[in-house]
Amino acid sequence: MKSREQTESKILEAVASIVESDGFEKLGINTIALKANISKMLIYRYFGGLEELVARFIVQKDYWANTDTLILNPHLVGDSIKSMFRNQIEQLRTDVTLRRLCRWELSCHNASIDRLRDKREENGCNLIKVVSRLTGCSNSEVASLASILSASISYLTLIEDQCPTYNGIALQTDKGWEQIAQGVDMIVDLWIKSIHERKN
Repeated sequence: MKSREQTESKILEAVASIVESDGFEKLGINTIALKANISKMLIYRYFGGLEELVARFIVQKDYWANTDTLILNPHLVGDSIKSMFRNQIEQLRTDVTLRRLCRWELSCHNASIDRLRDKREENGCNLIKVVSRLTGCSNSEVASLASILSASISYLTLIEDQCPTYNGIALQTDKGWEQIAQGVDMIVDLWIKSIHERKN
């Protein structure tokens, strides 16, 4: 079992290396096997094929598929939420391989991608339920806010490489992204404030 885990790890590392250096277009079973220095039959045996392998790679790195509900501090819910969105920005901005594979995901529809999206959906819904319970807001209200913010961040990070500015914000700079993060903070703060006002 340990040998299999080590081989799978080598394969996933090879995927990351190829996509980062050469782009997704160069990703293929033969290229991955050569980079990982293993038989290509092991890729089929352990992952089923290229699409399954890429989906597995994305799911292990995907922010919303892996964020634990323990990140939510019951006494500082607003700060916890702001931290989650800032972490999403940080992960997508610093991981060029993940960005490239997320773009690939948008153009695919197969069973492997469906499983990835199901895992992301399940984990996201769990986070929404916890925030709903901690704030006293409905699931639908929390889901609406979370969807708008997370989708905005995903879109802006995925176009960053090709789009230097968006509404005058410099997407390819830390200063521009701090401006976006501050906007996210402001929306969350206003939401938390509205919750307190409704309760009083």
